Amino acid sequence: MRYHYTKPEIYSRMYGDTFVCDHPVYNRGTLFLIKDRGLVVIQQRFDSESKVFWWGEIDPWLNDILYLHPLFNEYFDKMSGVCKNGLYPTVSIRQIMWGLKMKPLKRERWETLFDRSLI
Repeated sequence: MRYHYTKPEIYSRMYGDTFVCDHPVYNRGTLFLIKDRGLVVIQQRFDSESKVFWWGEIDPWLNDILYLHPLFNEYFDKMSGVCKNGLYPTVSIRQIMWGLKMKPLKRERWETLFDRSLI
């Protein structure tokens, strides 16, 4: 039994766009947009050589998996919002995976955790 979600060998990326903004936590994320409402999903990265952490767009193989999930529309309706001051509501990849009742990605020791609220 798998306890963590693993990358499939074959995947597509039809849904979600890269969103560039001036947010205090991140400057790039993956935007899911339906009509005038949007939700940005971010994932933390780490460069072991320079010891730098940053938040950015999610792995491209996750886009369609999230968007086509049966619970996505319900989660999107609850968490999304209209653009205010150039920003959409934001969640981490781990938050949305738990919200969709999916097995999460394997947690790395260096990851920063957010509570269940919007970022």
